Amino acid sequence: MCSIMVPRKFFCTFPQERISEPIISHILGEKFGVVPNIRAASIDDAVALVAVEIEGDPEQIEKAVAYLVEKGVKVEEMKPDGEKPGV
Repeated sequence: MCSIMVPRKFFCTFPQERISEPIISHILGEKFGVVPNIRAASIDDAVALVAVEIEGDPEQIEKAVAYLVEKGVKVEEMKPDGEKPGV
């Protein structure tokens, strides 16, 4: 049975101590089996702002987002036009 994999978009703010870790590019795919696609990023010495699309099983996406939050990343989902984003 195939499950539908709908991508969800998030805006992530990484604190300084997490900037050098490959959390999105390596860990999310390996640990949760989701496919992250970094759409845009702005990174300096103090903070990293990343827009990422995550595709995969909805339950695994939720687990991946919870993992990011546990690591100190602020995660906000980007909703389709007309909807207010969740915090």
